[in-house]
Amino acid sequence: MAVRPPRRELPPLNALRAFEATARLGSLSAAADELCVTHGAVSRQVKLLEDWAGVAVFERIGRRLRLTEAGHAYRIALGGAFDTVAAASGRLRQVGRAAQLLTVNALPTFAMRWLLPRLAGFQHKHADIELRLITSDEPVERLAPGACDVAIRRRIGAWPAGFSAEAFLAEHEIPVCAPALLKRAPIARPQDLAHQTLLHADKRPGAWTRWLAAAGVPEVEHRAPRQRFDHFYLTLQAAADGLGVALGPLPIVQDDLAAGRLVAPLPEPRVPSPSYCWVVSNGLRDSPAVVAFCAWLSAEGAPASTG
Repeated sequence: MAVRPPRRELPPLNALRAFEATARLGSLSAAADELCVTHGAVSRQVKLLEDWAGVAVFERIGRRLRLTEAGHAYRIALGGAFDTVAAASGRLRQVGRAAQLLTVNALPTFAMRWLLPRLAGFQHKHADIELRLITSDEPVERLAPGACDVAIRRRIGAWPAGFSAEAFLAEHEIPVCAPALLKRAPIARPQDLAHQTLLHADKRPGAWTRWLAAAGVPEVEHRAPRQRFDHFYLTLQAAADGLGVALGPLPIVQDDLAAGRLVAPLPEPRVPSPSYCWVVSNGLRDSPAVVAFCAWLSAEGAPASTG
């Protein structure tokens, strides 16, 4: 007589979804919006999980929610489990299809300026992988489980628990502008930037402060006119349109420099900024498509990072 495997003691699955979304997004309301239910429904599901487990997973600090120690540990374990389920479900949906589906979540400027021009090379080598590219600058820990297989982010601080990451592309910033702008007002030394409009990106705070300090002219930041943009790709487009001078990261703007859309009047100093990294949930780390794509990124980024 066959021995039946022991029954799994699982909490209500809707309660798990409510807890995971609330823990990741930091509020019941945000979780309710993502799950398309009411605030009260999420609250009840979280309470159901706490009653089932016999331990609190959140504590209230004023009007805010904060994970308890037990809740924090559970969130880390659950995030990896959800990614594993999402990966297995993705493979199940691919049964009968020739191509593996790989979803990549990349920063918008990086995707447009560096990744897209090179993707044909990846697709040529891996015709069996169907790549879906989406753009976002959300922190990886705020992405819904299963929302992507690989994220591309710049290394700023430590990566959250449950993720593997590796730098594949180093970045250095130099001033760049349109060729026509130089004809109107030449830039021969860092001090000349005081007479130019400096283009700032909210997504890269303090970039001009760091570069001007490295160039030995920190006072220029307070003398030069400025214009701000919320997204970095808008800043680079404004530079190409002759609105001012932006800090263009190498190698992200290398194609623009080679095509003459931008010029670099001051090639030094080249100030390092956070490197680009691929980031993968530990539950997806051994997926063949993920392994192939991350290896390709590292190979593509190596020449630029050392050159």
